[in-house]
Amino acid sequence: MYAATLQFDDTNLLVDGKARIAFASSDNETRLTDLYQRAPMRVLFPETPKDDLTQAVVVTTSGGLVGGDRITLEAEAGFDARAFVTSQAAEKIYRSSGEDAQINVKLTAGPESWLEYLPQETILFDGARLRRKTTVAVKPGARALAGEMIVFGRIGSGETFAHGFVHDAWDVCVDDRLTWADALHLDSDIAGILDNETCFNGAVSLATAIYAGPDAEGHLDTARQKLMQTDKTLVGATLVNGVLVMRWLGQDAFELRTLFGEFWQQFRHVVAGLPEKLPRLWHV
Repeated sequence: MYAATLQFDDTNLLVDGKARIAFASSDNETRLTDLYQRAPMRVLFPETPKDDLTQAVVVTTSGGLVGGDRITLEAEAGFDARAFVTSQAAEKIYRSSGEDAQINVKLTAGPESWLEYLPQETILFDGARLRRKTTVAVKPGARALAGEMIVFGRIGSGETFAHGFVHDAWDVCVDDRLTWADALHLDSDIAGILDNETCFNGAVSLATAIYAGPDAEGHLDTARQKLMQTDKTLVGATLVNGVLVMRWLGQDAFELRTLFGEFWQQFRHVVAGLPEKLPRLWHV
């Protein structure tokens, strides 16, 4: 028997939000077993079709982050559980006068589980400072599909991410062993870096997806077949220590988002037999 426990804390006036979600499997169904949320973090649980995964939708009610703000997300799928974690909207990182906004994400796929993490894009306003760390722990027999997308500036408003700071790091541990670590680090004259043809060559958006599990090596060809490259979006897939790593680099943020989503739904269908679709929030 499983019981979900909810804790709620609104006493901290500083922006130090946290959400913790845990799922467990019982009678072939995945159920919520633990939920903690501290403002401005909230978690919603929409109804999902029976043929798809239990979903958790993370909301940042502050409408974005400024320098000094910090949010933490912890999501865990217990033994044999199957869950999908996403976000309600794009995360906005506003201009900072000095301090970094911090985002910490910790994902744990317990033994024999399946865990997906696909938030909507992070938008960096000009002058924003972001330090983000995403840690993925994949236990024996588990599989995890996780990704992130960054947009360099408010493209629709004609604003670019010309100055600021971003350090976006990943650690992936399989069977309690660090198997892949990576970090994007941009500082000072970011406009020059993004424009440089040997660096980003005018790209305004970047996306990363990783897939870790006992069958990851066998799906490298699957990933490469499902990736679609255009004149404005470069793509690639590689295998590092048994972890599949997929990248997108685009000069059109909307096109990259579309290609990213199309790949994701096709890949999850081939690899796990899940419906070839994304949550409705991704289509709004």
